[in-house]
Amino acid sequence: MAIRTPGRGSADVAAAAAAYFAAGGWLVSVHSPDPLAGLVATGAGAAVMVRTAGSILQRRPRVCTPADRVTLVRAVLVACCAALAATGFLGRQPPGTLLLLLGATAWALDALDGPVARRTRSASEAGARLDTETDAALTLVLSCAAAAALGPWTLLIGSLYYAFTAAGRFRPALRKTLPPSRARKAIGAVQPGALLLALAPGVPADVGAAGLLAALALLLFSFGRDAAALERRAAVEPEAAGTAVIPGS
Repeated sequence: MAIRTPGRGSADVAAAAAAYFAAGGWLVSVHSPDPLAGLVATGAGAAVMVRTAGSILQRRPRVCTPADRVTLVRAVLVACCAALAATGFLGRQPPGTLLLLLGATAWALDALDGPVARRTRSASEAGARLDTETDAALTLVLSCAAAAALGPWTLLIGSLYYAFTAAGRFRPALRKTLPPSRARKAIGAVQPGALLLALAPGVPADVGAAGLLAALALLLFSFGRDAAALERRAAVEPEAAGTAVIPGS
């Protein structure tokens, strides 16, 4: 068993990748305006799968829990959405119903992996990180699709997570682990919902834009609050560490 366990994650990642290239390849072949655009669109979805695969394959041991498998299904759906969004952008076409259906399914499944993790007692920091990265990828893909209809400002919604992560490379305090927060989780879940609503057929552009502006304001508040909390912790921890080593204190 100990010999087989590290390879289980690799097998699940390989199955997810195969599922994407089968489904995504078919979608691109049907919707792509030309072969070059199809290659670019397939690559957009593959980028999602590469990041997901890396998150699992870097684990030691390289295992994949039942909740991770739910997240892998979500990642395949997000990758297909990325391929469709890229196809629509390159073909100068509005987001189609299929993209919305796949995106809504990936969004809805976000409510499943947490309960699965708790029920199977397989919750872990690595699993939570994979879930967060999949959420961020879905938000980015949908914000790219919305940019074609409402303007490039919608990309702010999808890029904030990656900007925060990049800032952590230069500011060590931002790399600290944040405590769980229901408000943060709820605000994160609002973003794909607002984007899907804005992209839905029949929704007026001004209504969709108003919803996205409200979602963006909540997201800016959430990231700002987390950044401030991490900076305060970084300021307090060195002081505590310093007082702990003073002789006779």
